[in-house]
Amino acid sequence: MGQREAVLRLDEQWARIRAGAAHAEPGESDRLLGELIGALREPARTDAECAARLGLRLGDLAARRFAAGDRAGALSAIEEGLRHAQQAAGHAPEYARWYARGLINQGVWLAWPLSDAYRLPRHPLGLAAEEGPSAMERAAGERARDATRAAVALWESLDQNDPVNRRGLAQAKVFLGDRLAELGFVADAVAWAVDAESGFRQLLLAHPGSEEAMEAEDALDHIGRQLELRLRFLDFDSLVALRAEGLLPERLLPQAVVAARIRGVPVPGIAALLHLGADQVTTMLDVTSWLAVWRIDVRGADGLWNALEHPWHSAAEVRNGSAADVAGELAKGFQESADYPGEGGYWRIRVWWQEEGDPAAAAFRQIIGPDSAAATPS
Repeated sequence: MGQREAVLRLDEQWARIRAGAAHAEPGESDRLLGELIGALREPARTDAECAARLGLRLGDLAARRFAAGDRAGALSAIEEGLRHAQQAAGHAPEYARWYARGLINQGVWLAWPLSDAYRLPRHPLGLAAEEGPSAMERAAGERARDATRAAVALWESLDQNDPVNRRGLAQAKVFLGDRLAELGFVADAVAWAVDAESGFRQLLLAHPGSEEAMEAEDALDHIGRQLELRLRFLDFDSLVALRAEGLLPERLLPQAVVAARIRGVPVPGIAALLHLGADQVTTMLDVTSWLAVWRIDVRGADGLWNALEHPWHSAAEVRNGSAADVAGELAKGFQESADYPGEGGYWRIRVWWQEEGDPAAAAFRQIIGPDSAAATPS
């Protein structure tokens, strides 16, 4: 009993340092964490609280390793930690929460190569992708998705009358949306983000002015940005399905209408399938612009594509026009310019919505030449 109490006092000391309530130099804090982990191992075999705390502290070790650039070491530590956390999860709701948060962190670190510095998908996935994730990265992303799904299920199993559990569930759904987006399941990612948004709005209404409400507002800002970005990658069928399921928020309808128009859907089709009036759609298109970003490349004698300068590599605001419309105007002007390689040359047009990137995410792409295929709207 005395040994257990000593270990828990050491854990309390570490918790104060971790929270910033006590100070320790980096070397001292590393030593203390290592000592604590070692001291917890033996009692963790038979004691649920010690097992839960060992899982938690191995998670702390993983976070420190990841912050230092050691992703492999972080994953090794979190995997060991999760084994102990799972062992203890059924003994108390708090231990289950610790386990769920560990699963979320494991998912983030597994999926790290699939996202950029802004935590947005690094690889638009599709048939036209020039460079996608490696097989190993893809497998890690799928493990990350599965771990995050497990975290969502765990939060769902806890008492939803407790706001801590409701917040944890909403946060887990946000992370699941991120993991799905990284693997190219953008419609599913939008659905989970909308679900999470609903959860955070309920928390905001239930606890106005509280710290929980401030956290909910921050989460809603993040979700709003993610939803706007993800709409760029959805085809019209996905937009229609989300609308039918009530998963397309009203505030995003103008952007959804513009997204459909960018892909060449006529106004009557947009109105009918999104259950809007034709006048509503026309108004949305008239007042909501989109940024068309384009690039024209010419293939040289060496077979390499060479990007041309302005105006063939530029951008402009567009209203009530599709990506194909933009490409058509560009092609007409280009064929009348001194940069045109002639009927026997090869050139290509790509048009993106908002940001230049991988062709798989282009709203329009076409290669033109003696034996080239037809235009390919995304």
